[in-house]
Amino acid sequence: MNFIDEISAYFEKLKQTIDLISKEDLNQLINILIQAKNDGKTIFVMGNGGSAATASHYCCDFNKGISYGKEKMFKFICLNDNIPTMMAYANDLSYDEIFIGPLRNFLQKGDIVIGISGSGNSNNVIKAIEYANNMGGFTIGLTGYSGGKVKQICKHNVHIPVDDMQITEDLHLVLDHCIMSILSPKNI
Repeated sequence: MNFIDEISAYFEKLKQTIDLISKEDLNQLINILIQAKNDGKTIFVMGNGGSAATASHYCCDFNKGISYGKEKMFKFICLNDNIPTMMAYANDLSYDEIFIGPLRNFLQKGDIVIGISGSGNSNNVIKAIEYANNMGGFTIGLTGYSGGKVKQICKHNVHIPVDDMQITEDLHLVLDHCIMSILSPKNI
């Protein structure tokens, strides 16, 4: 079978969408993260499904990749990496509570909370963002489609303007690697 046309169409859509991402929003995100590191703030990140894998990847790249060998390091915590804790909250309370529970334990005023949601409408991410906003956290959304409620309630958002979950998830990870490639060689 020949899938060349489908492959080309996917790659073309990916390339077109990259050009639509706000470089200013991404630049602001980088500066927010640098400031959080310099201020010793914790950066919490979360997502569901593919976005959960992306959230975990951000932790790896910031905690080790960007921070290794540096005097001042990023402090990322992925809220979806502790499966037993997530399942305890899901089972005993509700799936909508899986990210709020750990935030209640650890969130300090001025900490960063990043919600990754392709649709922008994941209830557990929305609830965690609302909680963080109410507790003095600084909230960031990484969204796709219309941005959903996450885009509306976050203090900062980097939006992937496409109605395609795969392209959105691809580019959320590209944002991570873009930031990593910018910050890794610098002692910021």
